[in-house]
Amino acid sequence: MRVVLAEDLFLLRDGLVRMLQAYDFEIVAAVDTGPDLLQALLEQRPDVAVVDVRLPPTFTDEGLQAALEARRQIPGLPVLVLSQYVERLYAKELLADGSGAIGYLLKDRVFDPDQFVETVRRVASGGTAIDPQVIAKLVTGAERGNGPLSRLTPREREVLELMAEGRSNGAIAERMVITERAIKKHTANIFLKLDLPPSEEDHRRVLAVLAYLEVGG
Repeated sequence: MRVVLAEDLFLLRDGLVRMLQAYDFEIVAAVDTGPDLLQALLEQRPDVAVVDVRLPPTFTDEGLQAALEARRQIPGLPVLVLSQYVERLYAKELLADGSGAIGYLLKDRVFDPDQFVETVRRVASGGTAIDPQVIAKLVTGAERGNGPLSRLTPREREVLELMAEGRSNGAIAERMVITERAIKKHTANIFLKLDLPPSEEDHRRVLAVLAYLEVGG
């Protein structure tokens, strides 16, 4: 699997390169600025990009914006964004086109190689993965809101929380210790209560997560 990596801190970038190579990923470019990231993504068209949000020259959201521009030019390009902070808007921007193949993790997660690599592979295969700490922040916001999410039962909200982390129905069932059939029923209720029209389930799962990210503006 071909990877473009963007991280401005040399030691972390080198560590990520070595970790991914140890799991049989091919690093086709490892860059440290926003402009270099955009160029690498457009030239290499990797299977997945692993991108730090804050890159030179602005150290704001340069990496995120380069990744979003690349996705505009290469629709569906898988992107896993790494951030040091919980920022709902980062995840919201990433998911806005509704096409999936998106992940948003806090940098602390890279210290668990198995979990990190699993997330990279999930995003590369077209899945969605949002950091549990981001989800926890959204849950707090949802509890104060009066929008569509307020229609969900606590059980349905728990399913949506795990869905937002990128888990499959089977994985959610295992985590909640209930049947996969029950998860499918909860998922159908979530789609209905969030007014998501019938379409491919993967697409509706992304839209459901996006609805979660809309909480709090």
